[in-house]
Amino acid sequence: MGISFSSRSDAIAPFLAMEVMERGMAMSRAGVDVLQLGVGEPGFPPPPEVTEAVAVAVAAGHTHYTDSRGLVELREAIATDCHKRRGVAVDSEQIIVTSGSSPALLIVLSLLLDPGDEVIIPTPHYPCYPNMVEVCGGRAVFVPTAPEDGYLIDVDRVRAVVTARTKGVLVASPANPTGAVQPAEVIRELAGLGVPVLSDEVYDGLVFDGTTTTSPLGMTDDCFVFDGFSKRYAMTGFRLGYVIAPRRAMRSLVSLQQNLFISAAHFVQTVGLAALEHGEAHRQMMVAEYKRRRRVLVDGVRSVGLSVPVTPTGAFYVLADARHLGGDSLGLAFELLERAHVALGPGRDFGEIAEGFLRFSYASAYDDIVRAVERLRAVVPAIATRRT
Repeated sequence: MGISFSSRSDAIAPFLAMEVMERGMAMSRAGVDVLQLGVGEPGFPPPPEVTEAVAVAVAAGHTHYTDSRGLVELREAIATDCHKRRGVAVDSEQIIVTSGSSPALLIVLSLLLDPGDEVIIPTPHYPCYPNMVEVCGGRAVFVPTAPEDGYLIDVDRVRAVVTARTKGVLVASPANPTGAVQPAEVIRELAGLGVPVLSDEVYDGLVFDGTTTTSPLGMTDDCFVFDGFSKRYAMTGFRLGYVIAPRRAMRSLVSLQQNLFISAAHFVQTVGLAALEHGEAHRQMMVAEYKRRRRVLVDGVRSVGLSVPVTPTGAFYVLADARHLGGDSLGLAFELLERAHVALGPGRDFGEIAEGFLRFSYASAYDDIVRAVERLRAVVPAIATRRT
């Protein structure tokens, strides 16, 4: 009897942006100058204090297990940072430090979902959300948002799909892939639905044009907040995140953390303290540069004939409408990679509603964005002529 695979694993869709990126990397290894605008990774190093703290932490012997909840001093620093950014008091005993924000979401979904339970997800959405729901035995229920409305969530549409099986509403603000920031009133109304709010806040702090973000913390006791260090401090490879959870959920969440992940790496947690203490000026520098890159990318994407109805106000993504070039966003992404040597994210990754769109990241270097626009300007008109 050979190996057989679960139907659950078969249901998990591949991350298409990664497939485009990986083909682009293979082309680069073969000597092709490929510009990567498809994956959301900050084009900056971490704050210098973070880099320096790595060697110090390892030399100090911070290489062993920690409390599964995370270092006490890190959890206290996270609580202080949350109060500073949100104006809401958070008890460090309500925080679990994880190896990135994705494990935090996974243990919360494992806590909440029985087979057949539902999680409401506004769409376009981060590709991993429905996959994680599926892995935990649940079912994703999508609520569409529209580019012409700035991808704002219609709470009435959310309310209309709430059932007895609904175990949460999963909201990202700022959002991947749209860059949308939900107004305070939307978050307040979601918090008042009587359904747990699962708030992905990993892009908090990366906002523009005077935009402010809002958390459900303090609005409802039934919320789980996911956050991390990857985007705000350019620490994607460190894999450091956390969840803020209701007190009554902590015992079960800690058990899940102990069994699935044990703890986040000790030295990485120590480095997280350095980021919280010294990283603010670095974040401000990145935001200023992202704003400059956003302008040239949005203008450039529009100049090549793709539609961006509303300029994004958060994160570092532009979701551009390319439906006039045909409905197959993956095929289009691969064609642009082969012809323009520019790697982009296929809209199909982000839900059926985003098929025909392309996601651009302005986390890439400014000069790469300028060059990518020039290359696309040289090939998109020919593709448009052929496909129409």
